[in-house]
Amino acid sequence: MSLDITPAVPTGGQLIQRYGEGGFRVSGENYSGSVIVLEDSTIPWSVTSIDQITIKSLTPVFDVASQADILLIGCGAKFTPPPQKLRADLKEKGIALEWMDTGAACRTYNVLLVEARLAIAALIAIN
Repeated sequence: MSLDITPAVPTGGQLIQRYGEGGFRVSGENYSGSVIVLEDSTIPWSVTSIDQITIKSLTPVFDVASQADILLIGCGAKFTPPPQKLRADLKEKGIALEWMDTGAACRTYNVLLVEARLAIAALIAIN
């Protein structure tokens, strides 16, 4: 007997299938470099290091942030603390931030997706 344990993903949801080697595979599409994963789309993100993460670099997030439960930021291969100014700026905008390494952010995003919670992930690509 075998059991299918593939999680049920809401229609149109962006499932992160792979990360590493400088990019991502999201819902069957390959992306080179960093990405922002929104509810129904994934877009390239020009950020390559945490010092480039600013309110301005997160502009694509703000159109849908009010609907999202959480903003996940994958800061690269290893965890480093978030810049305090960025945390303060996001708090001022009413955005809940969860900061973690990119692998953890990918896994967390997928769990939230399966739970039908609206999350946004801004992910720095790792090699």
